[in-house]
Amino acid sequence: MACTVAAGGTSKASFNSIMAQDLFMAEAICSSASSSSSSSPSSLNFCKNRGASTARVCPKRKRPLRIAIPALQPLDLEQESDAGVDAIELECQRFSAFCKRGRTRKEMEDRCKASIGVPRNPHLAFFGVYDGHGGAAAAEFAAENLGKHVMAEVGKTTEEEERGRFENAVATGYLRTDDEFLKSQGEGGTCCVTAVISDDDLIVSNAGDCRAVICRNGEAQALTSDHRPARPDERARIESLGGFLSYCGGTMRLQGSVAVSRGIGDRHVKPWLTAEPETTVVKLRPDSEFLILASDGLWDNVSNQEAVDMARPSCVDSDGKVSLLGACKNLADLAVSRGSNDDVSVMIIKLRDFYCKVNNA
Repeated sequence: MACTVAAGGTSKASFNSIMAQDLFMAEAICSSASSSSSSSPSSLNFCKNRGASTARVCPKRKRPLRIAIPALQPLDLEQESDAGVDAIELECQRFSAFCKRGRTRKEMEDRCKASIGVPRNPHLAFFGVYDGHGGAAAAEFAAENLGKHVMAEVGKTTEEEERGRFENAVATGYLRTDDEFLKSQGEGGTCCVTAVISDDDLIVSNAGDCRAVICRNGEAQALTSDHRPARPDERARIESLGGFLSYCGGTMRLQGSVAVSRGIGDRHVKPWLTAEPETTVVKLRPDSEFLILASDGLWDNVSNQEAVDMARPSCVDSDGKVSLLGACKNLADLAVSRGSNDDVSVMIIKLRDFYCKVNNA
């Protein structure tokens, strides 16, 4: 029998065939659903109405497994460093020092050291602040050795020697320390600022961007000049040796690397970076009140006069409200509050105590 199909229609034979296929599929799905979950209402309803030609059944999808996502942990820049050194404190009646790890630093690279009196010269004292970079190895080495070498050289000098005896003695101590550190295969480098008190002579030296500021009758006076590659005389010295400067990360850098032109260590930028310090010698006077030695973590955020004004109440006619160590901490906190992420080291020395002891001896 011929079958005719109208446009958009279906023949009766074809329709019956489709119905049979739908019923067969529906029964199979109903049977499977009944065996796996006899209480499934959708399966039972379909089985009761399996004669309906238009019924369609879609198997129920399983919910995907839950993925355990760990909670986001906040970034804590104040957490304890891996090295376990977050701060260093030195405190006595005549001086105090405080070193604080920078907020974004994995370890604190600054160090400080002081030695007062030696067996042959009770009026000889040494103070130093060391700002390390590329690790703390160079700062630690300098803190342990520079003072010994410098005091040994200064102790050899006599008043009969030519002018510049202190400058030569300190330079010898710095260069010897640098040479020993390089021979030890130490990595990294450090800037230094040191002060030697020999009788009534104050001998202040630096290599790098650590700075010494003296207070005289409340007035701040810098006794050192920062050694930056962009300083005209430093740039001329570097270029005369075949070195170059480049502007990287917002800072002028030596050989595209370090941001200072003098210091101990940094073998990869020798001989352009030298350990030879610049030294200033002044006489202690009645108006010499105190001396601040500090790293650039302080001086990049606090002016010389601001530092003197904050420290002076603890050094001159102190009422005991703020200790000398407290003044060091307050200066470090001030630098941090102004955005410093660098390590901050501050040392304050009461010069009047040394001047009075020398003149009363």
